Amino acid sequence: MRKHITHLLATVLVPGAMLLAGVAETSAQVETRTLRFTAASNKGHPQVLGVEKFAELVKDKSGGKITVRAFPGGSLGPDLQVVSAMQGGTIDLNVMNASLLAGNVKEMAVLDFPYLFNSSEEADAVIDGPIGKKLIDKLPAKGLVGLAYWNLGFREIHTRNKPVAKADDLRGLKMRVIPTPIYVDFMNATGANAVPMPFTETYTALEQGSIDGMTNPLLNIPDGKYNEVSKHLTLTNHMYTPQIVIVSKKTWDKLSEDERKILQQAAVETATYQRKIAREEATKVLDQLKKAGMTIHELPPEEIAKLREKAKPVIDKYKNDLGEEFVAELYAEVEKVRAKK
Repeated sequence: MRKHITHLLATVLVPGAMLLAGVAETSAQVETRTLRFTAASNKGHPQVLGVEKFAELVKDKSGGKITVRAFPGGSLGPDLQVVSAMQGGTIDLNVMNASLLAGNVKEMAVLDFPYLFNSSEEADAVIDGPIGKKLIDKLPAKGLVGLAYWNLGFREIHTRNKPVAKADDLRGLKMRVIPTPIYVDFMNATGANAVPMPFTETYTALEQGSIDGMTNPLLNIPDGKYNEVSKHLTLTNHMYTPQIVIVSKKTWDKLSEDERKILQQAAVETATYQRKIAREEATKVLDQLKKAGMTIHELPPEEIAKLREKAKPVIDKYKNDLGEEFVAELYAEVEKVRAKK
């Protein structure tokens, strides 16, 4: 399966080009350079482990000529600020929630559709296929180049004091969401008050009580020490969070064809590694959080069904804006993947 995924990524994400089989014979086209690669998560998080693996592969494939410096913990700024810097050519690489690029490519917002995927494997198959390629193909016109999709998992809900044990418990809560329109509308549709906010500001907001809770993939909760400021965790799996590795087009345009192939191949190879460790770590998190004192709530199927119903008008609202044909193609691809199981 891993070999299949790597091959699929290689053929789908590299338009009109074969991945580099070996760079030794073309090393003359590789210059000595240093690239800056930032991530919002902290060192040790699977997102950052992916960045470090990518750096290791690039160094190896370039014969030590290309150095990738990791900047974890949002040290170069929040994601949307980083995207602007990348468009200006001052930051080279970033890995982030793909849907945050909806302000650049509106179709990226489909990745925020609630309850779109039933499993991580299903999500992989869809975003590694024609849908993911179509989204990546729209980025160069916006000053960005997409290399591969990594994984962060499904989003869950955690709250400071009030437990969310049923769908209606969200009513009136101030809930931080990633700053994308669909996510804002979905959270408001549940009866909560959506508060869009950069990820780097959320711990303090919870600590001070300016928000009542937020949503996060399981991996982010211990990484951001949110268990210190949240008593309750509710498993909802309401939204999948594909990560996208992007490079500044200004940086990309300075690279030789061989250097581009090195970065592309490294990002694709890292996807297999990063997804594996992300999912392995996620299976350990619940026990860690229980031991840390969080109360875990698992919504019954009938309560999940209520959230799915609340999501339908939100999805319908965005179908026209994002293109009914494209949305239909997305759901057809999801059904095709499900039919293969």
